[in-house]
Amino acid sequence: MSRPHKSYSSVCAQASGDYTIPSLTPSAEQELLRTAQALRERRDRYEAPASLSLEEAGDIVVRLLQVIFPHFSGGCMQGTDLEARVLGLRQQLIPMVEDLLSYGAAPGPAAGLVQSFLTDLPLLSDLCHEDALTLLENDPAALSLDEVILSYPGFMAVATYRLANALLKLGVPLLPRLMTEYAHQKTGIDIHPKATIGKRFFIDHGTGVVIGGTAVIGNSVKLYQGVTIGALRVDRKDRNAKRHPTLEDNVVVYASATILGGDTVVGARSVIGGNVWLTHSVPPGSRIMFKGEHTNSFDPEG
Repeated sequence: MSRPHKSYSSVCAQASGDYTIPSLTPSAEQELLRTAQALRERRDRYEAPASLSLEEAGDIVVRLLQVIFPHFSGGCMQGTDLEARVLGLRQQLIPMVEDLLSYGAAPGPAAGLVQSFLTDLPLLSDLCHEDALTLLENDPAALSLDEVILSYPGFMAVATYRLANALLKLGVPLLPRLMTEYAHQKTGIDIHPKATIGKRFFIDHGTGVVIGGTAVIGNSVKLYQGVTIGALRVDRKDRNAKRHPTLEDNVVVYASATILGGDTVVGARSVIGGNVWLTHSVPPGSRIMFKGEHTNSFDPEG
């Protein structure tokens, strides 16, 4: 026998709270309480501080961007608003970092680390400003620096990476990874906070870009959408080894190219064409293009 059809009005009544939930029998209540206890035992397997979540990390990213760029502050800051926000970040970060240092088995002076991080914000701001200028100068579609900062996913992903990388260098665990994952969800660009990235970094369009944690990227490097700077093999025994490539200064990598391997070095001023699959080093000035099926060629003289 088929179930009776629910009318639209009855569904709306249920959604609006007019629907009466059936009472809970004692046996059903005991069953749910046992379920809760079983879940509690399983939840105790995890050690991450309860104060940290992806949403909290995202809030920190937003608040940091607000004090660095007026574009994210929701209007002009009046009087001492900026100073108050910087001090507020300190109040938010210290207890979180203290919990994280204990979680990472490296307890230390959380207040000192947060102080160092916040006092480095002007330097990080300058690095991000150079990234934004590079996008403006190299993308003919960009009409202004403000447009780049407000709307370019490549800019937001790289700015978040620079903030997360600074925290990671100070020894703060977990939070930097959550910060870059927040940017990944917002932009489609996945940059591990441990990666080493030089100045004037350019990611255009950006969707699908992946940069691994042991990648080394020089100054004035340009990447387009779908580029992977990844590992040739994925094995946990190699987690402390250099698994991702090195891109030297002024390298350009076009859309959907894949460059793999910790021993792979792309020499300075090289151009890697779209859809190339590269797992070996190439000298400076190389031009690597996809020609037919599985064919790469390079011309060291350009």
